[in-house]
Amino acid sequence: MQRRRPAQILLIASLGASLLLTACSNSGGGDDSYNLRFNHVLAESEPFHQGFESWAQAVEERTDGGLTIEVYPSAQLGVEEDIIEQIQGGANIGQNTDAARLGQYVEEVAVVNAPYFVDNLDEVQALRESETMQGYLDELEEQGLKVISFNWVQTHRHFFTNQEINTPEDLNGLRIRTPGAPIWQESIRALGAEPVAMDFGEVYPGLQQGAIDGAELVYANIPASNLFEVADHATETSHILLVNFEVVSADWFNSLPEEYQEILIEEADRAGLETSEQMESAIAEIKEQLLAEGMIINEDPDLEAFRQAGEAAYEALGLTEARDQIWSEIGKG
Repeated sequence: MQRRRPAQILLIASLGASLLLTACSNSGGGDDSYNLRFNHVLAESEPFHQGFESWAQAVEERTDGGLTIEVYPSAQLGVEEDIIEQIQGGANIGQNTDAARLGQYVEEVAVVNAPYFVDNLDEVQALRESETMQGYLDELEEQGLKVISFNWVQTHRHFFTNQEINTPEDLNGLRIRTPGAPIWQESIRALGAEPVAMDFGEVYPGLQQGAIDGAELVYANIPASNLFEVADHATETSHILLVNFEVVSADWFNSLPEEYQEILIEEADRAGLETSEQMESAIAEIKEQLLAEGMIINEDPDLEAFRQAGEAAYEALGLTEARDQIWSEIGKG
């Protein structure tokens, strides 16, 4: 029997190890780049969480387990801003976020979070055809942030307080919780209130202890976090249609096989639209529940006054031109 030289043995072993690593990578086994840990701040009872689970299940099924998504509710992986920084660094982590936070990387994209920018799901869908919007997404990708989908819409945001609100003047002096990004702050300031930056999980104790006088949220947030126990007035200002962005690392995304990339996007868009439609259709039932809990709902505030007041947010952040350009591209105006 011919004896192999040590160099031949080393070469064979090396090739074997390489083939094994390749097999593991392509199957998703043992390689973190084929697993996505997805973080969001909402409770498990929120519709978005079920939507993210639907996305994960569909991706796993279509890739035969080659790409899996683990969903972490209630910010289990960490604070949103910190997670986005990790995503920039190439970590296999995803985050449900908004245009306000992404605006800290590409300023103009924050316009999506401004008052009365879009009014319905059809206009959100139309944003996909906007060249200007696509340019913002390309800029984000250059900074390491790949937007998988922005088909996730949490319905309109309204004011939840402990007093009646009809006009922007009624908000004067009220401390209203909102996220800390500039567009959030300027939007709430423009609408008449004093913005207070606070994590979502602190809203209940903040209202309970009087640190804030109210919050601006979507209807689904209220029963999910029992906020009807600490706020008894809802005012349907509909000041922001909350478009959410699902973001992953551009480096991680580009490391996936092209087929997996397509599946990840397609299923995110599908689950997002389905979840958005479900949330819209559930509002009537949620309102009935809140009325039964004693909440007073103002369905007819002075919307024209709030719309006019909201203009100040665009002006304060220099976003009027960006808004007008996108509106022109999607046929809104």
